[in-house]
Amino acid sequence: MRHCLLFGWEVMSVNTVPILHKWPAMRFGALVSLPMIIGNMPFGFIFGSLAVSQGLPLWVPMAMSFFVFAGSAQFVAIGLLAAGAPLWVIISTTFIVNLRHLLYAADFMKYVRHLSLKWRALMAFGLIDETYAAVTPYYQNGRLHLEVGHWAYLGSFLAFYTIWNVTTFLGVVAGKYIPNMSQWGLEFAMVATFLGIITPYLRSLPYWTVFLVSGGLAVVLYNLPNNLGMLIAALLGVAAGLLSEQVQTRFKSSAEVQP
Repeated sequence: MRHCLLFGWEVMSVNTVPILHKWPAMRFGALVSLPMIIGNMPFGFIFGSLAVSQGLPLWVPMAMSFFVFAGSAQFVAIGLLAAGAPLWVIISTTFIVNLRHLLYAADFMKYVRHLSLKWRALMAFGLIDETYAAVTPYYQNGRLHLEVGHWAYLGSFLAFYTIWNVTTFLGVVAGKYIPNMSQWGLEFAMVATFLGIITPYLRSLPYWTVFLVSGGLAVVLYNLPNNLGMLIAALLGVAAGLLSEQVQTRFKSSAEVQP
């Protein structure tokens, strides 16, 4: 039996033998990513069909998936392009949307600092929410050693990258022949996937604060132009989380000082 991640919940097995070789590590990385890959597939279909419905040339969504490989940023960019937003809004919005990857990268440095610059550059390109969520727990529990963990990361990245580009292509093709495909509601699968990713982390006050503040503000500010509501919600959510963490730390420190 193997470990796997099923929409964020880890299914444990009796086999906890560390993986020591690169090919088993790559296979392992792809396998633990499979549940989230399945949840991600409708997202790629929707992106491809939505880009076509906006009147963009067929090569645009394919080039975005191939070179950008950032689903949420790609959706935001497509929406802003369709709305006629100025270039600075598109660049700043997608930049802020992807800022969360700085946090992933900072957390991952302790696992990859020994690797060459080429390896780290490749891993930086492949750093997405799902790969981070799929691989990180096995670094933490010792199943993936530092000597081969990056191969598991590569297996996860390549699996997601391949499926994302294939589903984008299929969405582009289907968007030409199946009208209103983007209205089918398939994007809910991605919402469920993201909920699965964040659920295991909702174990402390700062995480709950970020979740509630950013989620609540995203709903309240939904109608702001150019997706500004999402940006404001994300920034204020992070700020609220940091503030709650500081308050929690001070409260614990004061409680320890008291006799």
